Amino acid sequence: MSKKLFHKPPSKSDLRAHIDRDIDAYLESGGEISAVAQGETALEQRKGPLQAPLFTEPRATRTPLDDVVAALDERQQAKRGKPQPSLTRNRRPRKKVIYDDFGEPLRTVWKDD
Repeated sequence: MSKKLFHKPPSKSDLRAHIDRDIDAYLESGGEISAVAQGETALEQRKGPLQAPLFTEPRATRTPLDDVVAALDERQQAKRGKPQPSLTRNRRPRKKVIYDDFGEPLRTVWKDD
């Protein structure tokens, strides 16, 4: 019942050894590795950055959803019901701490909001 739930990821040395074994197997099977100069590219006569084909399709028509949005808003308003009355009439004063520039409390005052 000692089944592993999580697999340990391979370390860098394990990955290097695996890549080296793959390279050796490729060379033994007759493959060749050629050196490529730094900065050399496979693109023929490249004269600037590659241009991605953006916005090549014609503009799609939009489906107006104003009536759907209005229906959703009406449902939301119905769920909310009447707005709650504000409790500002019966509010009691609150205690507020005044701090100095260093964050140390200086005094306490009562504040009516």
